[in-house]
Amino acid sequence: MTKGVQTVLAVGATGKFAGYVVPELVKRGAKVRALVRDPAQADAAKAAGATEVAIGDLRDSTSVANAVAGVNGVFHIGPAFAPDEATMGVALVDAAQRAGVSKFVFSSVIQPTNTRLKNHASKIPVEEALYSSRLEYTILHPANLMQNIGFAWPSILQTGQFSEPFPRDVSIARVDYRDVAEVAAIALTGPTLTYATLELAAGMHSRSEVAAIMTEELSRPISAEESTFGDWVAASRLPYDDSQLQLLSKVHEHYAKYGLGGNSLTLRAALGREPRSLRQYIRQLALQTSISSNRTTRNQ
Repeated sequence: MTKGVQTVLAVGATGKFAGYVVPELVKRGAKVRALVRDPAQADAAKAAGATEVAIGDLRDSTSVANAVAGVNGVFHIGPAFAPDEATMGVALVDAAQRAGVSKFVFSSVIQPTNTRLKNHASKIPVEEALYSSRLEYTILHPANLMQNIGFAWPSILQTGQFSEPFPRDVSIARVDYRDVAEVAAIALTGPTLTYATLELAAGMHSRSEVAAIMTEELSRPISAEESTFGDWVAASRLPYDDSQLQLLSKVHEHYAKYGLGGNSLTLRAALGREPRSLRQYIRQLALQTSISSNRTTRNQ
C-alpha cells in the first residue's frame, strides 16, 4: 500500500457491486470501514472483510462526517437511479475534503457526458466536484455490467431465452464488476492510477452473440429474444419506482438506436492483465449451475 493510505471508507459495502471492492482492498492490506444504512447489515460487512462499520445515510451530513473521519481513502458508488444521487455524491466529496481524506475513487458510469441519459448525466456534478478538489481522485467509467446477466440467469435457465428490451443484433460494451473493483482497490492503495479517469470495458457483444456463448457453455440451446420494456421489467422484478424505471427505459431506447461503445485498452492497462471476458463470466455461471444440479441429484 502507499504510505498514508491505511483505512478506506467503502460506501454501500454490502451492496451487489460495492461488495466486490471490500475483499480487493483487504487483499492489498487496507483496513475497510463499511458505510451501511441498516445496522442489520453490519455482520455481512464484517464477513466480507470490513474491520469497522459506520451506520449512516448519505443524505445525513452528520453521519457522513462521522463516516469519513479518520479515513485515508473513500470508495463511492451512488445508489442507482436515485433522484438526488448527484447531491449525495457532491456532499460526500465535500465531507472527504473537510476530513483531510487523501484518495477518493468514484465508480461513475461509461459516457457520463451523454446528457440524453439523465442517470448518466447525474454523475457529472460528482466528477466536477472531484476535479475541483484537492483530493487524489480516480474516476471509473464502467460499461454495462456482466453481473446483470447473472441476475437474469435463473430466468435464462428456466425459459431457454436471453431477452432484453432492445434488438438482438445491437452490440453493447460490458465489463465484469470484479475487474472494476480490482481497479478501484489498485487506485486506493497505490499511486499508479491517481488523477486517472478510466473507461472500463472488456468487449462488445450483441445479444445474439451472448446467447451463442451461453448455448456453447451450457450445451443446450439458448435463444436471443427481444421483449418489450414492460415485460422485461415484470420478469426482472426490479426494485425501482415509476420515475426510476422511466430513466432506465431511456437507457434501453439509447441502446436500441446506438448500442453502447466501449474499448478494453484502458481496463487492460489498469489491471496489467487481460480483463475477464464475457465467455469467462458465462462459463463460471454454467459451472455453478452444473455443480448445483449435481448436488441436487445426489441429495435426491
